[in-house]
Amino acid sequence: METNLRPMSLGEILDRTAQLYRTNFVVFAGISAVYAGVLLVLSLTQIGVTQLLLSLHFTKQAPLVSGAFVLLILPLMVISAGAAVAANNRAVAWVNLGQPATIRSAYKSILPRLGRILWMMTIAFFIVYLPFLILCICYGVFLGVYGLSKGFFTPGATQSDPQAAILILIATFVFFLLALLAMVYLVLMALRYALAIPACIIEDLKATKALKRSVELSKGSRGRIFVLGLLIGVIQLGLGLLTQGPFMIAIIKMHGILPAWVQILQQLVGFFTNSFIGPMYATGLTLFYYDQRIRKEGFDIEWMMEAAGMTVPPPAEIPAPQLAAQAVPQPESEPVPQRVPQLEASAAPAAEPENDPETGHA
Repeated sequence: METNLRPMSLGEILDRTAQLYRTNFVVFAGISAVYAGVLLVLSLTQIGVTQLLLSLHFTKQAPLVSGAFVLLILPLMVISAGAAVAANNRAVAWVNLGQPATIRSAYKSILPRLGRILWMMTIAFFIVYLPFLILCICYGVFLGVYGLSKGFFTPGATQSDPQAAILILIATFVFFLLALLAMVYLVLMALRYALAIPACIIEDLKATKALKRSVELSKGSRGRIFVLGLLIGVIQLGLGLLTQGPFMIAIIKMHGILPAWVQILQQLVGFFTNSFIGPMYATGLTLFYYDQRIRKEGFDIEWMMEAAGMTVPPPAEIPAPQLAAQAVPQPESEPVPQRVPQLEASAAPAAEPENDPETGHA
């Protein structure tokens, strides 16, 4: 598959997102279908349990059992959703670099790191949503404690304290004002950590390092990421309203009580909708991750050099004894004196000359 590693504008990223999504629809939708299938099975199980309780005339207990069932299956839903998002990011990264990707290989690649990925998502969730959640909890506790103590929200109550009503009205105004500020904070922080999942998966980073990496990479491009999220959010909302709108109208007309077959049909439609729209945002964010690395780090050149086999080899290792010998300075040796050869005459006494027997002289 042809790669497209170069700095791209927002329009080009959107075109590339649509291209990858169209050419790899089976892989991307199949990855999201795993999560959508888990959600479908759990939802059908909940419908079956509720219908069983109603058939046994446990009408009052049915809502409580349904709520408890949702709390029990919530961890499984979170784990499957996180795995699907991570696998989609992994598959998009592969196909963007011209490498093959399958549903099985994508999940097989992220499963050993799933705990790290889920931990990173949990940290990011609390950083992004914690102020808004605290604000909602405080406002709810205030209405529940103060409002009920003053006669508000009590069935059949006809009179209430005017001063308490004014105080509740002021508290509501302050809540909406602070909620607006919390939403601004939420969006800004979400943009800072938008590239954390691709960084964690592609660079094999730990949770905190992936979050810091996202903050670094997203600088200078958070406005474009916001526009991408806004456009994809509008598409997802439109498809959701189109597919779930008739069921919402039916719920209103039937006062919240739908026949079992309608609920099953709603969940089946939701399965296909979730499988279809699930990979969109992950595809766009992964492309933004690569675009930022190309702009800031020259990743396109690095990838071309690696593909051409032009990577710099690591330095050769020096054997340990030789390395130790180089590290410890050796003492200078004293010069060895050269031995001067001596004449044999100096080593032994000279022989006395013999007298000539004829002359008697030497």
